[in-house]
Order: sequence, then C-alpha cells, then structure tokens
Amino acid sequence: MNLVLWRHAEAEDGVPDEARKLTAKGRRQAAAMAAWLDAQLPARRRVLVSPAQRTRETAAAFSDDVIIEPAVSTSATPQGLLRAAGWPDAEGTVVVVGHQPTLGAAAALALTGRATSWRVKKGAIWWISLDGGDPLLRAVLAPSALD
Repeated sequence: MNLVLWRHAEAEDGVPDEARKLTAKGRRQAAAMAAWLDAQLPARRRVLVSPAQRTRETAAAFSDDVIIEPAVSTSATPQGLLRAAGWPDAEGTVVVVGHQPTLGAAAALALTGRATSWRVKKGAIWWISLDGGDPLLRAVLAPSALD
C-alpha cells in the first residue's frame, strides 16, 4: 500500500474555518504538488478529502475524482484517518488531503505505532508505503522544494 498524506495548501484566514479558501500562493502550491504527485503515483488511486473548502481546492488541482471523507476533517483523529484510508491493509495508492495536527500524528502512527506530534508544512506531502510488511518513508516534500 502507498499512503500519501497531503496537507492543504496555504489558505485565507477567517471564519467559519470550514469555508476558508486557498490564497493565490496556495493555488500555486497545490498545482505544483499535484503535478509532482501525478508524475510519481500510479494512475489508479483513491483520493480522500476533508469536507473543508481549502482541502477540496487543494485536491482539485490533482483529481476530479475525490471522496469527501468526514474521517479526515478538521476534527479527525489519526486513528480514524488511517482507518478511513485502509492503512495498512488496503491495496494500491490512497492520497489523503487533510489538516494539521492530525496528518503529522497519522504519519507518526503509521511509521512508529505512536501518534506523536509531527509537523507537516502547508501544501506538503508525506509518502509512506509498506515494504515487506514494514512501513517505509518514501518521500517528504514541501511545495518550496518544487520551485
């Protein structure tokens, strides 16, 4: 299984939180990361997205075929996020577009078995796969590395 944890790109400030949109910089970040992911990942993949506007806009740069998944919302838990993604038993590739601090804790949980607070920058991805049953960190990439 390939699991890509993708934090939404830079968003406007404001309330309600769920309605915040991407900034112009955020749209550029999402487009750059989407292009990189598209070149790296197999064509068959599931994309799970938080219901929040900023995550839907981030994911839209990558795919028109997304699943809005409440288990990856702003109130998600790392355990619930990984369960929704099917980690570690699902087949193929799953891209999860969500929020901090849940994404960082989910990365830590998938890699170490403990939901520790790890930082995922805005617009960045953590790509984790299984290699012979052991989790393998394949890539950690921030949009600034794609400039």
